[in-house]
Amino acid sequence: MKVLVTGGAGFIGSAVIRHIIVEKQYHVVNLDKLTYAGNLDSLLDVSEDPLYIFERVDICNIDEVKRVFNEHKPDKVMHLAAESHVDRSIDGPAAFIETNMLGTYTMLEAAREYWMGLDSLSKAGFMFHHISTDEVYGDLHGTEDLFTETTPYAPSSPYSASKAGSDHLVRAWYRTYGLPVVVTNCSNNYGPYHFPEKLIPHVILNAIHGKPLPIYGDGLQIRDWLYVEDHAKALLAVLCEGKLGETYNVGGHNEKTNLKVVETICDLLEELSPQKPDDLGLYRDLITFVNDRPGHDVRYAIDASKIESELGWVPEETFESGLRKTVQWYLDNREWWGRILTGEYKLDRVGD
Repeated sequence: MKVLVTGGAGFIGSAVIRHIIVEKQYHVVNLDKLTYAGNLDSLLDVSEDPLYIFERVDICNIDEVKRVFNEHKPDKVMHLAAESHVDRSIDGPAAFIETNMLGTYTMLEAAREYWMGLDSLSKAGFMFHHISTDEVYGDLHGTEDLFTETTPYAPSSPYSASKAGSDHLVRAWYRTYGLPVVVTNCSNNYGPYHFPEKLIPHVILNAIHGKPLPIYGDGLQIRDWLYVEDHAKALLAVLCEGKLGETYNVGGHNEKTNLKVVETICDLLEELSPQKPDDLGLYRDLITFVNDRPGHDVRYAIDASKIESELGWVPEETFESGLRKTVQWYLDNREWWGRILTGEYKLDRVGD
């Protein structure tokens, strides 16, 4: 099998590619524009593998996207390329509309043209797998409700609105044109190779440098946390066994407040990295509460019973085991995140 993965140099995309090549030994074409969050360092383990090909392409460039389809002839597509940082979407929503909506439209049209030209056997096996987020559902104010595949959409930020729009486009291309699609909506991911602007890596790196650990509002916003390698396995299960036209929610069964997440990281660092910056007592002393961001959702929680019952997927990591692995990975891989903090990771890119 040959899989075209968009956004494969990103956090989730790189985990998916590593899993496909190492565990499945499928061919992979990684299509990535290499925006600020795209990092080929995350793929060094497979970059020389004959199963791997990289194409630096903007998903909004229809001619280049069509070229990739026609040249590499993928059997399936996993569409992960997206702008995904809520704070950035508040400050500059245009890039989110362009990449997440126009880019998805471009991918759908290129995929449809390619799919229509396939022979009957290849056409029957083709799939366009669109990877999305639970943030399209808005938030949950109670303590018992869960997002299901039929929860109405109510996005709160420019980011989640743009992802909701992309989800609707994918389903429309299935309904109108018959393009074989599946959609997955996942909860918050964490794990190795996570770009340092996101909560967990940001807190880890700030803490070991003795910098403040900013928490929005009272820190009581609840998220369901999913270890990225568990997510990669779920996505492959959907790619191989998912039913066309269906949606699958993917969650980690790990609801935690943002404050609890930060406190747990601090406690793990006390154990795993007891040598602190000068004059620092406890890592928890670095916790600092800051003004909440506009439209901040209160609670996300995923009902993942459908993918569990239909495809047999369950997360292997608890929050405690996954977070311990994550903290230890950042302590052991200073060169990876150091090259991001200095900007060196961009130096080998042609045109940057």
